[in-house]
Amino acid sequence: MKQIVQYLSIFVLLAMFSCAKPPQKFEGEEAYQIKTENGKPNYADLHFWAAHPYKHDPSDSIPEPLKANYRSDSTVDIFFVHPTTYTSNEKSFGSNANLEDAALNGKTDYSTILYQASIFNQAGRVFAPRYRQAHLSAYFPKNQEDSIEALKAFEMAYQDIKTAFEFYLANYNGGRPIIIASHSQGSTHTKRLLKEYFDNKPLKNKLVTAYVVGMVFDPSYLTNIPVCQTPSQTGCVCAWRTYKNDYVPPFVEREQVHTIVTNPLTWDASIPHADRNLNKGGILLKFNKLVPGVADATVTDKILWAGKPHFFGNIFYTSKNFHVADMNLYYISIRENVQTRINAYWKK
Repeated sequence: MKQIVQYLSIFVLLAMFSCAKPPQKFEGEEAYQIKTENGKPNYADLHFWAAHPYKHDPSDSIPEPLKANYRSDSTVDIFFVHPTTYTSNEKSFGSNANLEDAALNGKTDYSTILYQASIFNQAGRVFAPRYRQAHLSAYFPKNQEDSIEALKAFEMAYQDIKTAFEFYLANYNGGRPIIIASHSQGSTHTKRLLKEYFDNKPLKNKLVTAYVVGMVFDPSYLTNIPVCQTPSQTGCVCAWRTYKNDYVPPFVEREQVHTIVTNPLTWDASIPHADRNLNKGGILLKFNKLVPGVADATVTDKILWAGKPHFFGNIFYTSKNFHVADMNLYYISIRENVQTRINAYWKK
């Protein structure tokens, strides 16, 4: 029951932080009506990319206050893996999402791609594959049979991401440095992607940094990619999960592993706390409105704590779980840190 209550709060957050009306129309929106090959994506077809530099999509959106100083770069690539958007109670397509479903593709594009992937659009070219994501329920198996089905669902999802990444490397990368970014289920898969393609591999030299947000991340999982300790360190991993001050979810209390917790305001392991006045702006319900000072950040041994977000109407906001807003709350800080690490990478 506690887990159910906890994840109901995620849906409340999703409504607050991710369900705004699209700020503009994009060419080829009919592309949501796509056709798979026996259910599998064909990444040579741009329709199977939620974000891609060869088409105009929601990841290209720039919040209105940032447009005056916007200068795009194309010398670095961002490979972004989106979180779970297949959350319907009825599980219409079974354990894995149907990539031909227009409504689900639209939900993905105008939530996570708009509000999260857009963070990176000034730093470089953004690639975000559509994939047969596992249904949200895969994280909460009730018995052994459910557990086996969940593992199969996650494996199918990862194989799509792996195929997309290999296609990206072969056809688009051209030797560019790479930033890996992800949230929630996307982070479940990018941990494995880092292990298989970067850790102790030549591609590690192309890794600017990895922002693997919203999931537990045991640093010992990787043998040759360190945890980011400073704002300008490169070739390293940042990760955090955000909850209200003094709250530790029961499932976190039960965790037996150490995990990476990065402060997304200081980016410095020696400075675990940052007041909210250091937060230059989050993006909440209205994409084109920045909210400065929306949240502080304090590193604990397992999670990131933040005070109740400061925004107009927050009197009605009672959740202790800020999972869906892990990146939204620190939108400008992440955007600026990406550029700091890119600059440091080129100096090296």
